[in-house]
Amino acid sequence: MRLGLLFPGQGAQAIGMGHDFTLHSPAAKAVFEEADAVLGYALSKLCFDGPAEELTRTDIAQPAIYTCSLAAFAAFEEAFGKVDPQGTAGLSLGEYSAMAAAGAFSFADGLQLVHLRGKAMQDASEMLTSGMTSVLGLSPEALRELCEQAAAATGKICQVANLNCPGQVVISGEIEALEALEPLAKEAGARRAIRLTVAGAFHSDVMQPAAARLNEALAETPIQTPKCPVWQNATARPASSPEELRAGLSAQLTAPVLWADSFFHMAQELSGVTFLELAPGKVLTGLGRKIYAEAMIHALPNVSALESLANTLSPPTSSSS
Repeated sequence: MRLGLLFPGQGAQAIGMGHDFTLHSPAAKAVFEEADAVLGYALSKLCFDGPAEELTRTDIAQPAIYTCSLAAFAAFEEAFGKVDPQGTAGLSLGEYSAMAAAGAFSFADGLQLVHLRGKAMQDASEMLTSGMTSVLGLSPEALRELCEQAAAATGKICQVANLNCPGQVVISGEIEALEALEPLAKEAGARRAIRLTVAGAFHSDVMQPAAARLNEALAETPIQTPKCPVWQNATARPASSPEELRAGLSAQLTAPVLWADSFFHMAQELSGVTFLELAPGKVLTGLGRKIYAEAMIHALPNVSALESLANTLSPPTSSSS
């Protein structure tokens, strides 16, 4: 079975995530134990028991999702055998999980990067009052023009941040600019403009202070040539060299997340590959079916899905099978 691996971003977190994997998989349990040891606090307890107000904080949610995703991957490999993926990709934060799964850096090095990234993004969010708005039914080109209008009218940051799938675009900006943008979007024919519950304006210039801190850490983190290409958010193209991978992680904090283009190109280039979305959640499975209807995608949000996959996938799952 030829596999492509997909990893979710922030927003996928939920109390209890990963717990059932640890009860059924020693390998998944070991991932959570390593995370607790690396971070110096009980991340596993926050994942399993909350409270929600802690788990949803950017500086907690990011290492939590990264750990849960790679614990689910460890449980999958324990059940089906070692995976030699054809390619990996992740939405925003998920790009770090994708790089770890591809062997570009160790779980611990990736976790430390994600921990710093989440803290830096939380701190940057607290420096400016900002947020994100999801707009349905307008093209990216139309929304770029509206962002320019809102920014010019308010003197505040307003930028396209996420191109998730056809018809779904997320805007990042300072609150005053978002308040100007939302009625403009509705007047232009948007079906909905929904303010998201996030700490700040991710993937925009609001994150410049976070990007500076992240770049220092990236420069010091060993990155190896991965065993398969990693599709990058900032370019929507695969990368394999350590230099490209490092540059992509640096760029994506303030650049738009080109997920729709990224998965479209990935599904085209990896024709015939089965895609597996690792826990938590199954948002990317839904987006992927809208982006490339022919793609075969399975979500692995919990152990029960792992058991169902046993009836769908034929081990071994390596590229040599």
